[in-house]
Amino acid sequence: MSKTIRIIAGLGNPEDKYERTLHNAGFWFVDALARKYGGSFRYDKKFDADYCRINLRGEDVWLVKPQSYMNLSGGPIRSVMDYYRLTVEELLVAHDEIDLPPGTTRFKKGGGHGGHNGLRDIIQHCGAEFVRLRLGVGHPGEKSQVTNYVLKRGSAEVERAIEDNIVEAMAVMPLLIEDGLNAATKALHTREK
Repeated sequence: MSKTIRIIAGLGNPEDKYERTLHNAGFWFVDALARKYGGSFRYDKKFDADYCRINLRGEDVWLVKPQSYMNLSGGPIRSVMDYYRLTVEELLVAHDEIDLPPGTTRFKKGGGHGGHNGLRDIIQHCGAEFVRLRLGVGHPGEKSQVTNYVLKRGSAEVERAIEDNIVEAMAVMPLLIEDGLNAATKALHTREK
């Protein structure tokens, strides 16, 4: 039987100027989970991360926001995992995904980084066999524009689509904890319009 998710890491950049950028969609997700389940983030220097604990279906789940900037996300996540003796199979990483349009969210287990530097660093520190929650933010159309695109706010329509997807993804988190990835994937993909 596969292990349940015990740590959910949202990816983003820590400064206020990045708070509402598309690259911070992972932070938006864990912030929303903390609000819904009564978690309160605090910074811990030993992790270089904001983190808190919530309870989902009777399971303690750690929410983590690395404060090391996107490209160095792996070290803080690994530190939390090591401290709480968690494995890569218990890790879910929520991140922005340019290869999915806004309004689309997908689970994925394992795989490569697809050019996402946050995922690249996590794979380097933790291995690749973690679950990803891919929050579609869309693509600017030109590869050379990707960095500029994700480091800015999206249009009101794009932001609304991402926020709607966060609500949809949060709704299947208890199912993910209780019944596993396949059940949560089916529910998430069925819920989407």
